[in-house]
Amino acid sequence: MKNVFSTFLFLSIIIVGCSQNELAQAPVPDNYEQSITDWQEYRIGVLTDSTGWLRIKDLIWLEEGENSFGSGNDQDIQFHEGAIPDYAGTFTLKDGTVMMNVADGVEITYQGESVREMEIFDGEERPRVEHESLIWFVDTQGDDHGIRIYDRNTPKADAFTGFPAYELDTDWHLQGRFVPYEDEKVISVMNVLGDEIERESPGKVEFSFDGKIYSLDAFESRSGLFLMFWDETSQTETYQAGRYMIVPHPDDHGNTIIDFNKAYNPPCAFSVFTTCQLPTPQNRLQIAIEAGEKRPVDWEGI
Repeated sequence: MKNVFSTFLFLSIIIVGCSQNELAQAPVPDNYEQSITDWQEYRIGVLTDSTGWLRIKDLIWLEEGENSFGSGNDQDIQFHEGAIPDYAGTFTLKDGTVMMNVADGVEITYQGESVREMEIFDGEERPRVEHESLIWFVDTQGDDHGIRIYDRNTPKADAFTGFPAYELDTDWHLQGRFVPYEDEKVISVMNVLGDEIERESPGKVEFSFDGKIYSLDAFESRSGLFLMFWDETSQTETYQAGRYMIVPHPDDHGNTIIDFNKAYNPPCAFSVFTTCQLPTPQNRLQIAIEAGEKRPVDWEGI
């Protein structure tokens, strides 16, 4: 990863003396309002997908060895009532792998084909299996392994039209500047369970608002640079623990766009079955960013 951003090192030295005005509001595209609408619709689609966060029903951790599963009260892995037979089979966790054995008379499928015995986690691959409206697969958190269960039959997700949000404000469509670290920085990030995770940061993203420059440590993601931040609205209107944002990878001059109108809630803001990471102390901004998604209403989060 270091090589990906090393080309920016020399450029960052050159631009470090740029004026604050050069990091102010970025030009707004002609189709900007429609692009935000498209992004909001995309986000609704992701959240309400068959394995979207709004359809998750449970995350149940496995014990080493055999774990019975079904909807009965006496099962080790208890699915919600009526979703599956009282006894549906077993999950066997052994040396970091998980084998599923299906009880007689129970129909569980993988890619449309019935299965009786199947390895559902080999240490890397985690195939998704189904029973009627249910989908599940193995989730891992460090050395822990669990079953993450989704239900396509979730009326509340069907009715979802987006979280509350601030009105679109082009003042928060800002010019950003990526400043790489000479050596990738290892940052301790805490999750909602209180666990600390070491993550590599290739650099920080700077922006200016009201004549003051702010910076956020960035992390790599498939679609851009991933930012976690807390701001003063977290105390009143937005999620208490902070919000997330993806910004485009920088161009050859280190330039990017920071659009706070696309700031979004982490999954722990609306689902208890998550272990999302939280903004680091250096990403706590002493500014009220009145843009993007607000605190979820009528959704149970952490």
